[in-house]
Amino acid sequence: MTLPFIEWLPKQRWYAGRSKKLISARPAVDVTLHEDIDLILVDTTYADGSSERYQVLVKWTSEPVTDGNPIAAIGEDAGRFGYDALHDPSAARHLMALFDSSATRGQVVFTKEPGVQLPVDASPRVSGAEQSNTSVIFGQAAMFKAFRRISAGINPDIELNRVLGRAGNPNVARLMGSYSTTWDGRPCPLGMMAAFAPNSAEGWDMATASARELYSEGDSDFCGESYRLGQAVASVHAVLADQLGSTAGEFPVDSALARLAVAAASAPDLAPLVPAIEARFNALAGEPTTVQRVHGDLHLGQVLRTSETWLLIDFEGEPGTPLEDRRRPDSTLRDVAGMLRSYEYAAYQPLIGQGSGKNEEPDDKQLAAAGEWIDRNTTAFCDGYAAASGRDPRAAHVLLVAYELDKAVYEAGYEARHRPAWLPIPLRSIARLLS
Repeated sequence: MTLPFIEWLPKQRWYAGRSKKLISARPAVDVTLHEDIDLILVDTTYADGSSERYQVLVKWTSEPVTDGNPIAAIGEDAGRFGYDALHDPSAARHLMALFDSSATRGQVVFTKEPGVQLPVDASPRVSGAEQSNTSVIFGQAAMFKAFRRISAGINPDIELNRVLGRAGNPNVARLMGSYSTTWDGRPCPLGMMAAFAPNSAEGWDMATASARELYSEGDSDFCGESYRLGQAVASVHAVLADQLGSTAGEFPVDSALARLAVAAASAPDLAPLVPAIEARFNALAGEPTTVQRVHGDLHLGQVLRTSETWLLIDFEGEPGTPLEDRRRPDSTLRDVAGMLRSYEYAAYQPLIGQGSGKNEEPDDKQLAAAGEWIDRNTTAFCDGYAAASGRDPRAAHVLLVAYELDKAVYEAGYEARHRPAWLPIPLRSIARLLS
């Protein structure tokens, strides 16, 4: 096969190798799903010696397609023209049929969840929201997510959604199916089908809209939603503990110190605070806590508000982290801290770029208003969590602050590398958490 993947891959928004020099992109696995649809796993190699594997679903045509999405056109091979099949409605519908029949095609196995009815006649459309995967929405009922950069192992997004869905938890979009292959004898997840939440609102959009109202002296109350969100997070934690168990553990001092070293190398402004942060982390060495499976990357962008409730989504964790690390049990305070950090971002984000100077800081009045909004909503979230779980996360104050500090340190390194204008948000938070 001579499709020009080496030219096509770097143009895709989900391609993760932009910071490296791509040397080759060759098909490693080719499975025929239909007479004109192939599932191809492409191995890439880079100048630094690293490699990655990507999933591409290819739709073949005998003539060039002139009215489709230009970015979907991969190229020509032996008189045929290859396209990203997810952008072709007929190909997407065929994939739905494979899920519905729990089909096996070569090394690829499709599995429909028990008791699920799939919308086989719904019209598909590609979602434009994702960065690291590609999703196709079927009508108002289901969403198919194809993982692009794939790894051998158990994918936590499929695993945890399956556990939560089969337990009947109302605060997740129910898993409807998944598909996978094997890689060197290990399971290799390729994607999933889940219930779609039409007319839902992202928590981040709702929270930042509330904060903007705050600065324009409008109605900025978001506390009722924060309370209900706390209840939803507690509900998910309870089911995960019940179904997958919990055990004794400790605050991960070594990994927190490692993240601190990486962040400090990227953010020189963090350097004066490093000794105090190290002291906080080291003081927790051997500190016991309870660990279980958690979301692991929870923030306001990972929750949706439907007309009935809050949903937690995207349990896959940080895409750049190995699957086994993403599946490691942790304290539920990890998720709570992630949400509290997200409230801080939501409050300060509307202030970025305010004022006449390019990097002008918000004034004291704005900072005070932001602080009050953060306090109200973090209190409401923790109140809701405590009401639903019977355990107030604020009771473990020292541990909670440590998890917040760990998250803020990671944020400082990220902002220094990618969004310098946002760096004051985590730096301000670190100073507050240390005080």
